[in-house]
Amino acid sequence: MTRRNEYPISELYSAYAAGSLDPAFALLVETQAALRPDLRELVASSEAVSGALLETTGPAAMRADALDCTMALIDALPPVAARPIEDEDLSALPEPIWRAAGAASGWKASVPGIRRMALDIDSPMHVELYRIEPGAAVPRHSHAGIELTLVVAGGFSDSLGSYRPGDLVVNGPDDTHRPVGDEGEVCFALALRDGGLKFTGPLGMIQRLLGK
Repeated sequence: MTRRNEYPISELYSAYAAGSLDPAFALLVETQAALRPDLRELVASSEAVSGALLETTGPAAMRADALDCTMALIDALPPVAARPIEDEDLSALPEPIWRAAGAASGWKASVPGIRRMALDIDSPMHVELYRIEPGAAVPRHSHAGIELTLVVAGGFSDSLGSYRPGDLVVNGPDDTHRPVGDEGEVCFALALRDGGLKFTGPLGMIQRLLGK
């Protein structure tokens, strides 16, 4: 399920296949594809099309030391974070998530029953992983910009629907909701935002007083 289908979701897969996608959106695509076989096929098809187009382009002139420069850049890349197997919650999630969480500073408490982890993946987007206990609720809020939320495990519901692993929910500045963790399994959700949350009610009053 994808709510608010006017968001150009299909363009994400094309940009991913072309290697031009922002790291935050690349993480979203890789995680969703790990959860949904139909999207794995879509990404594979996009990659095949990109490969075919690449074969039709003419060769580009390269410097004599191009290979050496490329290998030097590869050698300069930081080491890949080790899988955080000590965190049982993370180790049960798809590989793209625990790989991105390997360099994170850990969980931070939010409201009762909810923890969040900021993922630093070299993107201008705000990227967070949420852990929502069954019945726990994210305070009602709207959004300063666009928010994309991918359910990774478990599920949550709001006034517009219920969402399960692989579902992507897109909200904009005109959307206000109160996500609640479904009964049963703990919900994990990956959230990408280009702006902050705007809370309503008492939390909203505090937020405005603090100028946030």
